[in-house]
Amino acid sequence: MKMALAEARQVARRGEVPVGAVVVDGAGRVLAGSGNRPIELHDPSGHAEMLAMRQAAAVLNNYRLAGCTIYVTLEPCPMCAGAMVHARLARVVFGADDPKGGGLVSRYRIGSDGLLNHSLLIDGGVLAAEATALLRDFFREKRRKNNNGNAPG
Repeated sequence: MKMALAEARQVARRGEVPVGAVVVDGAGRVLAGSGNRPIELHDPSGHAEMLAMRQAAAVLNNYRLAGCTIYVTLEPCPMCAGAMVHARLARVVFGADDPKGGGLVSRYRIGSDGLLNHSLLIDGGVLAAEATALLRDFFREKRRKNNNGNAPG
């Protein structure tokens, strides 16, 4: 999770929402890591999880990530959760809950509701305080900049 937080910090400096993800195989070998990049890539699917899963699949030369774990700083959205099921990830470990759009536990239960052909082991709340603070501080600074830029001169 610390590596995922480092990925999140790196993209925050470039103005992306600070979410990071790292994929690890069953032996604990890091296969891939990424931060959010939808703005930079002009790609609505450029979430940290999607990018990390794509990289890991390329490393394994397989679209299935069986036996792998993904560590992500924010609870994955429904798009990412669905991709995790399709990739056959074994486990998802996340930091901060996402009460507005969480796809695993907060809003939806993708991968653990028994409705799909694969289930995910889900562990939430890992380094949650640090992940939450990173997001909170990012958006606080963004609002401050927006308010200062829009203030009457």
